[in-house]
Amino acid sequence: MMSPLRWPLATKLHALGVTFLVLAMGSIALTLWVSWQLEGGAAAVNEAGRMRMQTYRLALTLSDPQEAAKRRAAAEAMDASLERLRAGDPSRPLFVPWNADTRERFAEVRSRWHALRPAWTSEQARPPLEEVDAFVSRIDRFVGEIEQQLSEWTGVLRAVQLTLVALAIASTVVFFYAGHLFVLEPLQRLQRAVARIRDDDFSARVDDRSPDEFGQLGHAFNTMASHLEALYQQLEAKVAEKTERLEVKRERLAALYEVSAFIGEADTLTELADGFARQVRRIARADGVAVRWSGAGNERYLMLAADGLPGALKQREQCVPTGDCHCGQPALQARTRVIPIANATQADRCGALGYRQLLSVPVVLHQKVLGEIDLFFKVPREVGDEERSLYEAMASHLASRMESLRTAALEKETAVAEERTLLAQELHDSIAQSLAFLKIQVSLLKEAARKQDHTRMERTIGELEAGVKESYADVRELLLHFRTRASSEDILGALRTTLQKFEHQSGVHAQLRSEGHGLPLAPDVQIQVLHVVQEALSNIRKHARASEVSVTVQQAPQWCISVHDNGRGFDIDAARPETHVGLRIMRERAERIGAQVHMVSTPGAGTTISLVLPSDAAALHTTEPEHEHADSPAGR
Repeated sequence: MMSPLRWPLATKLHALGVTFLVLAMGSIALTLWVSWQLEGGAAAVNEAGRMRMQTYRLALTLSDPQEAAKRRAAAEAMDASLERLRAGDPSRPLFVPWNADTRERFAEVRSRWHALRPAWTSEQARPPLEEVDAFVSRIDRFVGEIEQQLSEWTGVLRAVQLTLVALAIASTVVFFYAGHLFVLEPLQRLQRAVARIRDDDFSARVDDRSPDEFGQLGHAFNTMASHLEALYQQLEAKVAEKTERLEVKRERLAALYEVSAFIGEADTLTELADGFARQVRRIARADGVAVRWSGAGNERYLMLAADGLPGALKQREQCVPTGDCHCGQPALQARTRVIPIANATQADRCGALGYRQLLSVPVVLHQKVLGEIDLFFKVPREVGDEERSLYEAMASHLASRMESLRTAALEKETAVAEERTLLAQELHDSIAQSLAFLKIQVSLLKEAARKQDHTRMERTIGELEAGVKESYADVRELLLHFRTRASSEDILGALRTTLQKFEHQSGVHAQLRSEGHGLPLAPDVQIQVLHVVQEALSNIRKHARASEVSVTVQQAPQWCISVHDNGRGFDIDAARPETHVGLRIMRERAERIGAQVHMVSTPGAGTTISLVLPSDAAALHTTEPEHEHADSPAGR
């Protein structure tokens, strides 16, 4: 038979629990039974006390012959009490704790009552007081025996209660000790071993000789620890190396994915540059980032966006000449560079702001430098080959998106140019109405010649001459407006050409002034700007009677083109209808590109028309300039 010490843990705990449960249930059952006995005995004592009271009541009725009915009722109540004491009453409960003494005393009381009952219930009964006292004394002895028995049961009840208290204390102590011995102590040993494993001490072992569940668990733990120790000794270095490589690759792929996803969603150059600056600064953990763009000639670098840089530095470096400092490297020398910022003359501006290292990454597409990404660090750091390649890959994505924006702008320009060509053809065809008028005048001229009406002939010839000149001027102007092409790099060339033609046609001296440097305008924006300027020049030629015209182009901080003449001016509110038509046409063209047209005019002091463009009108456009279309044969 197996020793209890070698029982499984569950069996040990079940055995202890069942043992204490049986003892507790037995003690509780005994307590209930003793309490039942005490309650029944107490009821018997009360019933016997009622017999004493009934005896005295019966004795008082014996002195009055007329109380016969009461005597009979009292005698019957006495009989009923004796019967209840003899048989008991479980419903109350009431029963006498019988033993030899109580049976003897009850027999004496009952036999004495049967002897006294006939005499006490007769009409002439006069029992002496000694008989009453003697009968009551027998009842008292019977009650005394019951109380003695109850006292003994009370002692038993107290002993059982003390036993229950002792049993509860003992069971608690035993369970605590058993829990500590069989559960807590093995568990603590296992926890200490697990802690050693957690601290990379794979030599930790536990005692697995116990036959219970903890012994089995200890054996499994020892097997696991041995296996881990063998694996750890062989694979720790390899796992660390692989983990490091995978983490680097994961971070790089995640960064490239985030940047690529953002770049693919950017619709404008401003949105692209601002978002890219924020992304690359977060990935590089840099203190500041500047994204710069360089024109086709690589003469200067304009700041597209910045993140984390002080406002003074951003304002000062809006335009950096190529080679003026470490930022803005020449195209032939473009490469990724890590530049320490110490006391170098070129770096004084950055060094004064606390920057100690600059990482410059060129933005290159098809071996052409489009710009540069400058990362500023206040604490120098090592930049490995993996990190360099990451930044170069992000710069490549940026260059591709810039190229796609440029391509989209070119496509838009082509569509606009085609539309303008179609409009030019349609407007050219509309001159047929003017020709019809001239045809009528020719018929009138023939009629006047036939009649030899020289006055009418001269007037008709004058009208023909005026009509031909006006039609010729209108055709030239319409073709000029709709066939003008924008410069791919700068609008100044197109404006200069427009002013030269205006000066040649009108004889009015015209000059062009430019202020500041800004990003080139998008091609479709350039076309609308040129048309607004040409409309303004057309109004000057027709109505202003000016001797001098100046066009001022302000590029920074916001594009603004102003056309001013020294003509006669006019009252805007009282202007002629054709003037309002020209202003309405200019405003409609401005609305297409989100711009605003402002006019200031004073009679005798000339007129100024200003076109103010929105801040996002600038866009990259790096194609080579195209030659303007020659005038069509119809316009010569």
